[in-house]
Amino acid sequence: MTSLNRSDENNLLEALRHPLRRRLLRMMAGEEAISPRELATALDRPLSNVSYHVRVLAECGAVTLVKTTPVRGSMQHFYRSTVEAPWAREIIELDDPEVESAGESPEAGSP
Repeated sequence: MTSLNRSDENNLLEALRHPLRRRLLRMMAGEEAISPRELATALDRPLSNVSYHVRVLAECGAVTLVKTTPVRGSMQHFYRSTVEAPWAREIIELDDPEVESAGESPEAGSP
């Protein structure tokens, strides 16, 4: 009988349902540490939105806080992806970072 914590896997699977979270994890792949501000700037998204999704990923163990830096009276947090499970890496599509919308294919109108 295995002692895998299924609730951790379920939490990760639930977190990976959101396309922005998958995209954030693809962006974090290969990075030593990246902040939500850097991610928000790269994606041209509001910092509050990106920070929320990074927190969700941190809560399920998909990313880990690696350092903090004081910036203008607040703290900037830097995270690193910790996703190692093959099934999760497949969902995130780490082998093909250009894929943004799996399952959608631009078909020219066929009769």
